[in-house]
Amino acid sequence: MTLSREMPSAAKTPEPRQSLVRFVQLVDGGRLPRRADRTVGGTLPVRAIRYCEPVAAASGFGWYVFLPRRFQLLWDGHEIFWRAEGVDEFQPLRSCHYPGFAARFDSVAPPDLKGAAPAFLTASIQQGLVQIWPGVMATTADGWSLLVRPVANLARPSGFELLEGIIETDSMWFGPLFTNVRLTRTGLPIEFDDDVPFMQVQPLRKGHYEADRLDRFDVAECLEDMTEDDWQRYADKVARRCMRDDRQPGAYKMMVRKSSEPRDDS
Repeated sequence: MTLSREMPSAAKTPEPRQSLVRFVQLVDGGRLPRRADRTVGGTLPVRAIRYCEPVAAASGFGWYVFLPRRFQLLWDGHEIFWRAEGVDEFQPLRSCHYPGFAARFDSVAPPDLKGAAPAFLTASIQQGLVQIWPGVMATTADGWSLLVRPVANLARPSGFELLEGIIETDSMWFGPLFTNVRLTRTGLPIEFDDDVPFMQVQPLRKGHYEADRLDRFDVAECLEDMTEDDWQRYADKVARRCMRDDRQPGAYKMMVRKSSEPRDDS
């Protein structure tokens, strides 16, 4: 009897990994989107970076998006005014483009899209609310959305609050990565800088934030509702570690890293 011998196959070249998100910077100048930083640009305390894995992990989750220009808003409690580079005086805000962007857009856009440049700032009918576009579009891999939120663990700027929103950026939307801010100060100019991240965007699996899924939760109302399994897990993961005389800072961080395994995000 002749035994066939299977010849070893040639090593396969690994296929390139699909990007989870693609940013398109439409407005010239400014900083390009980048990975979020576990140190928040070095602003976190060293102890938090070394030992507090929850803070560091949240800080590095997602991507930073920057404003391409510095500008100012002024709110008198009723009307909003704006001023940017190339604009000398505060002007009443209804809707406006970045200075020079509309002409730049029309010079590149297909004929049927000329005049369709996204607005930079748009005042809402709600008092003190402004929609801001940081000059970027975004699209994600199938099945993923983007959570737009303030920069994690960075001190909030003075004079405004950035509202959070979830955008279904895979097949439902390819357009400007808008967000809304609520102005919180009147009578003085509110600064918007281009050298610090304006917002942080984070990937979310579609379906994970649907009401049907989020409605499935339990609440133990008091100490007596702790189950035997609850007590055992608390003892194993927290209590016994904290009561040890030789406990080391950052034990949670070490535990998380040891238990982490490569995940298939495709």
